[in-house]
Amino acid sequence: MSQVKVQNLRKRFGALTAVDSISFTVRTGEVLGFLGPNGAGKSTTMKMITGFLAPSGGAIEVAGFDVGEQPVEARRTIGYLPEGAPLYPDMTPAGLLDFVAGCRGLGGAEREQRVRETAARVNLDSVMFQRIETLSKGYKRRVGMAQAILHDPAVLILDEPTDGLDPTQKIEMRRLIRNMSRDKVIILSTHILEEVQSVCTRAIIISDGKLVANDTPAGLEARSRLHNQVILRIRMDGAQAGEESAMAAALRALPGVGEVKSAAAGGEAEFCIGAKGSAGIMDDVARFAHGQSWPVMELSRRRGSLEEVFTALTRSGE
Repeated sequence: MSQVKVQNLRKRFGALTAVDSISFTVRTGEVLGFLGPNGAGKSTTMKMITGFLAPSGGAIEVAGFDVGEQPVEARRTIGYLPEGAPLYPDMTPAGLLDFVAGCRGLGGAEREQRVRETAARVNLDSVMFQRIETLSKGYKRRVGMAQAILHDPAVLILDEPTDGLDPTQKIEMRRLIRNMSRDKVIILSTHILEEVQSVCTRAIIISDGKLVANDTPAGLEARSRLHNQVILRIRMDGAQAGEESAMAAALRALPGVGEVKSAAAGGEAEFCIGAKGSAGIMDDVARFAHGQSWPVMELSRRRGSLEEVFTALTRSGE
């Protein structure tokens, strides 16, 4: 089983500290999402893990190799899709992938087969003999992904892998990443929080070069003030008409219920019901509404807002 282990990693550019004592470990089977605002240190950290940038301090181990002491051995185990997917514009995808295969030590029939299979895997067949400079941003991103996975690396470092892809291509790329994660260590950066929820098994949030969260997507959602909030929509007709305030007060009196916000419009009332603690209140609300014979149109529970948690952590640095 491979792993990437980062300990007290630091990077300074003059007086600027871009990465400040970050530590984490990722193992085979995990997809680690790297989150943070622009300039937080995500790409800098990835460049240090791949050996493209020397750290100012700390240690990095990739698949058992110390990146500082054994850079060549470490790089052989890594597939890297950098930010912007820099490519040779005058080459074709076929030529580029053949060139990369040669650099990776592949030859003969294996080389041809690996190029062919990788192109098919990322849906490049239709543009394999077009000059890269003529390709769309989405196709260029796919060429970048192809060169990263061509040698079947144990570790994949992907900087914004779905950048420039259309919605269908994004779905295909996420499916590919999930399938590859079974026998690889994958670290990816993204600005798309939906991507973290659909692909990542764990997420790290960094702000101003510091690690401010390291948890599963569900664990991060649970930090949201909206976690376990219940949404109750009632049809307001007959006896219920004009009773929104009284209904909200009755809900507020339930054990375990905290804040209740309500709004009425178009013959309906919606109640956003927050829990006092971490315990779920949906069953209690459902029983109460049934006992009151309220005409319920919707009863649902929010998981929590990853966006809210992300914004709070990156704004305050807590």
